Amino acid sequence: MNQPLGQQSNMKRTLFIVAGIFVIGLAAVILVPWLFAADKNPVVEIDTSMGKIKVELFAERSPITVKNFLDYVDKKHYDGLTFHRVIPTFMIQGGGFEPGVKDAKTAEEVSKFEKKTGTGIKNESDNGVLNERGTLAMARTGDPNSATAQFFINVVDNKVLDAKSGRPGYAVFGKVTDGMDVVDKIKDVKTKTVIPRDFEDVPVEDVIIKSIRKVDK
Repeated sequence: MNQPLGQQSNMKRTLFIVAGIFVIGLAAVILVPWLFAADKNPVVEIDTSMGKIKVELFAERSPITVKNFLDYVDKKHYDGLTFHRVIPTFMIQGGGFEPGVKDAKTAEEVSKFEKKTGTGIKNESDNGVLNERGTLAMARTGDPNSATAQFFINVVDNKVLDAKSGRPGYAVFGKVTDGMDVVDKIKDVKTKTVIPRDFEDVPVEDVIIKSIRKVDK
């Protein structure tokens, strides 16, 4: 049944309004939980001898890893430690050794500079977050569940570190939001070999982690 032109126009306007409300509502359903989750993500500031780095931690995607990391932060475990392994085409690694390890002559001397930690945690590399430039991930041994306190910041995209089918990767749990220029300065420092094959790529001058603290966004 045909309707008068005015009624058709009013109906079209009503349908457009309803459709608009539906689209807005759908967007809210999709985006609000994501935004809320992102808002809950804690942020830390890594204060180093070469500048400050701000990192957002992915509490929802990597809950075990983030809790473990923040436990060490709260204990001030990282204060005064170093970035002890620096590879300009790979990553910068820290959170495990005290200053002076660069001058060690034997494996026994190196071990004296290593700070004690707790036990390893469950590997969360299957969280869907990739080892891309600027991401923060946990260092570990060959045992996937051996990560304790040491972490690294990827300075390039490192797909080789991502989890593959049947093979655990390195768990990403945060991303640099400010201070990549500092990360890039650290990656370019001069390094040396302390013990061949066992302790290499060590900065010639100590790169100190003055502190890591939780901060506001």
